[in-house]
Parts: sequence; structure tokens; C-alpha cells
Amino acid sequence: MAEKMSQLRLTGESEMVGFAAQLATVLTGGGLIFLEGTLGAGKTTLSRGFIQALGHNGPVKSPTYTLVEDYDLDGGRVCHFDLYRLGDPEELEYMGIREYLTDGTLCLIEWPERGRGVLPDADITFHIDDVGEARILNWQAETEKGAQWGRQLQKLAEQWQE
Repeated sequence: MAEKMSQLRLTGESEMVGFAAQLATVLTGGGLIFLEGTLGAGKTTLSRGFIQALGHNGPVKSPTYTLVEDYDLDGGRVCHFDLYRLGDPEELEYMGIREYLTDGTLCLIEWPERGRGVLPDADITFHIDDVGEARILNWQAETEKGAQWGRQLQKLAEQWQE
């Protein structure tokens, strides 16, 4: 069930972090979020703004070497994955991926294509296009939960562009 893709143009890191904070008001209750884009497009910046908006006070670094950073926050558990260095999707099974994908846990997964075949479908996928000084943030719902999020995100995007 893929819903129509929506998009928003964000200029500069502060806009990406600011919109990510708005995402934190919508993407609640656990779920699976894929973050796609080239190196340097802003996947970790989006994750940082999101996780800090949920109440994390420390730095949010890319889990490139650890594969996952786990955050127990007042609003629930958030797991931030970076699969860039994953050699084989089966490695996810060895690290216990299914234990992370539980009800109530919100999983942000950078480079999800590297886990294809092991990862379930995302609720919503964000794709970030680097267009020089700006980024184009696209999102597409893949589940009913993602469609609900997508409708709320569309309203946020419309307000953001005003």
C-alpha cells in the first residue's frame, strides 16, 4: 500500500533540524522509518533534530560503526540505525534486529536498502535529495500507519511553507 509521495524544500541545516522537530510531534507510537539519500544529504541531521526534539539532551551521532544507537526517552524508545557499513543483510539477524522491531519502538533506519530481504516494509520512507544549498525531503507512506502520518506531515509541510 504505497501512498502518493509528498515533498518539502528545506534550506540549510537549521531548517532540516527545525522540521525534524516538527516530525517528532507526528511520528509517534512506534514504527519503522526508512531514511534514504546520498552521503551527506542530511539523514543524520534529520535524525538528530528528531531525537533531540523527543527529549535527548546529548549529541546524536551517526551509528555508522556501531550500526545502532538506542535512546530511551520519555516519549518511548527510539533506535537509530545506520546500515551503510553492513556487509550482508543477514548480519542484521546476528545483531538481533527483531528485538528492536517491537511494538512501541520507533526505528529510524539510514541506508535501508542494505538490509533488504531482512527488514520488513517501512511505515514511511523519507528520501532526501541534495540540491546544493537546499534539500528536498520526500516522503511516501507504505502502511496504513504511515498513511496516517503522511496526512499529518502534509499539513505540517503546508504550514512550514507559508
